[in-house]
Amino acid sequence: MVSTDSPYYSMSFTSGALLSHESITVAKIFSELADWGAVRDRVVAGNRLQMRTCNASQRICREVTSRLKQLTTPELEIVLDGSQQEQSQVLWLAVCKRYRFIYDFAVETMREKFLHLDLHLTYEDYTVFFNGRAEWHTEVARVTSATRDKQRQIVFKMMREAGLLSGDQRILPALLSARLVDAIRGDDPAHFAVFPVTELDVMQWTQ
Repeated sequence: MVSTDSPYYSMSFTSGALLSHESITVAKIFSELADWGAVRDRVVAGNRLQMRTCNASQRICREVTSRLKQLTTPELEIVLDGSQQEQSQVLWLAVCKRYRFIYDFAVETMREKFLHLDLHLTYEDYTVFFNGRAEWHTEVARVTSATRDKQRQIVFKMMREAGLLSGDQRILPALLSARLVDAIRGDDPAHFAVFPVTELDVMQWTQ
């Protein structure tokens, strides 16, 4: 049962999926300017995200920025110069930190299934989680069925792009590098739970 005092869920995750290329581009500009407002201005004015319209550029920049702001300096550095796997994994973390709904789905559904060796993540699993949250959160209950389906597709696509889900929707164990482990541990060890990792892994990383 979900507590009635659980946090408000932002349900605005309908723009793009993991947005890896866009996130790396914005992170590089932020490393130069160190000011998110200046980053937005440069991205939009120079169409650095190569969008067809100014409105699209503004929307995607706003979305990417809102995610990157969730990351610590060591995590942002991984976005800049980590391996492709590290970048994808830390961007998944950024999404989870930005959207508590996705965070809770990752922890309470995806990882729980992984820990119980039930490795097939289905759309029905998402629907069950969604309906459970809708009972306690009006912001979830207000989401239309069409938007819910789109959000579900986006969440599953994010997990595939982060290397956490196969094409046939099997949960894949996350292999976190020592650098990423250090960054997450310095942020909040609780965040390890958004990845399909074992309890033994977490114990070793947090000792």
